[in-house]
Amino acid sequence: MSQKVLLFGDVGIDDTIALIYAYLNDDVEVIGIVADYGNVSRENAIANILYIRSLFPTKEVEDIKVIAGAHIPMTGEPPVYVPEIHGEYGLGPIIPPKNMQNGISENFCEIIDLIETYKDELVIVNIGRLTSLASLFILYKSLMTTIKEYYIMGGAFWVPGNITAVSEANFHGDPVAAQVVLAHANNVTIIPLNVTKYAIATPQMVEYIDRMGSVSIVKVLLDYYYDFYKKRNPSIQGSPLHDVLTLMAVVKPDMMTYQYLPVHIIQAQTGIVRGQSIADIRPYVNLEDMQDGEEVGGRVHRIAFNLDYQKFYIDFMSIMTGERFS
Repeated sequence: MSQKVLLFGDVGIDDTIALIYAYLNDDVEVIGIVADYGNVSRENAIANILYIRSLFPTKEVEDIKVIAGAHIPMTGEPPVYVPEIHGEYGLGPIIPPKNMQNGISENFCEIIDLIETYKDELVIVNIGRLTSLASLFILYKSLMTTIKEYYIMGGAFWVPGNITAVSEANFHGDPVAAQVVLAHANNVTIIPLNVTKYAIATPQMVEYIDRMGSVSIVKVLLDYYYDFYKKRNPSIQGSPLHDVLTLMAVVKPDMMTYQYLPVHIIQAQTGIVRGQSIADIRPYVNLEDMQDGEEVGGRVHRIAFNLDYQKFYIDFMSIMTGERFS
């Protein structure tokens, strides 16, 4: 039975690969996509989503609700986009047709209809800034307790960040929203840079997917993505698929190992520590006492710390090529 997923994303290249992975995977049923600012503007993210949808001309994909989410963070600052990493539309060098703005809902409250329809069957996967998701907790906290699980791509625990020395992009982009979600959500799994930095698609993998897979743009996207990463870190072996791994975790829970720890997000407006994710690892802290947000840690969440790369490789290559890898 497929897992029903409501996806929140700022839809850059790795978000787009996650969408393609979901559309190709019979174990994932995307019932809605909330398009947010982040890697690109909200409007360009919407154009990206609708363009990718046009590559899958099936009723199941065409019926997926696309909803316009947040266009600025809760901090009130203008967002900073990163076209040098993801391209103007989050599609690398690809520019979608101009009619790609049609067919989306600007009624944010339609998310409520989706949640009420599926409730405890529904998993929310957030692979971008957390502004839209936090808004739902502010407005509809009791309804959000009916969600089965939350999977969040974000954070860096005792490893280098990708925006500052200690901060990851999704939490750094709106630390207020990240803290709201992690202070109130139940059944949360955090997929941080600790594991996503190892979810690498090598050029050899990409070449094989390009030859054998059914989606022609994968190589164009990941070549563009890899070019950026190679310039920043010449030793990197491929493209890190942060958002794909987060979606994978929903249907492949044994791909990673986890710890349950209290988590807090630093709320600094500027500086290195803005958006830093802190997990309380003091052995004498009673986790039961931390559930109500006491001490530094806040609510206890499940955090992924180790990735079984072989399982990642087998699943990613099997889904993206339609072949059976082992």
